[in-house]
Amino acid sequence: MAVENFGKDIGADGLLAAASVLERPAEEFVNDSMIEELWAIKAFEHAEIYFNLLSSVDPKILRLTKHDDQLYKHFRETFPDLNVATVTEDQLKSAEAKDVWRSFCEIYKESVEDYNYATLIRLNAAQEYSEANSMIVPRVQFLAIELARSREGHNDMIRSNFKPKKLQTRS
Repeated sequence: MAVENFGKDIGADGLLAAASVLERPAEEFVNDSMIEELWAIKAFEHAEIYFNLLSSVDPKILRLTKHDDQLYKHFRETFPDLNVATVTEDQLKSAEAKDVWRSFCEIYKESVEDYNYATLIRLNAAQEYSEANSMIVPRVQFLAIELARSREGHNDMIRSNFKPKKLQTRS
């Protein structure tokens, strides 16, 4: 199923009901394909909105959380050599990387809203979201990498190369 078609069969009422279900603790769910699809819908909608922001404003002035400065500083202290222009699945999800990232993310459990939500990240900062250029990561990992991309100039060309898109309605 193409990401663009997620939610079309559910409708607005179904999506609103799903949103309330997704607020429940993750421990209450087993691997349910409907729940996984709802998480994917939410992650895709976030990606659409975020990319439209990058296409509309100077990324250097974009604030993602009230903890941006602390998050960026901690990220660069923990991952000083990570090239955020292009990231790989191995850099973010290998066994070694998961250990470091898990410790990094847990620090923000209480301070960053939805710190562990599934969020799509672009592997190559110069390109838009696509199946080949996206991966799901915890929200704090997305925030840390995107803050670095914006502050270090890797998101600067987005406004020149892409225009904001009309958001798809999910009714």
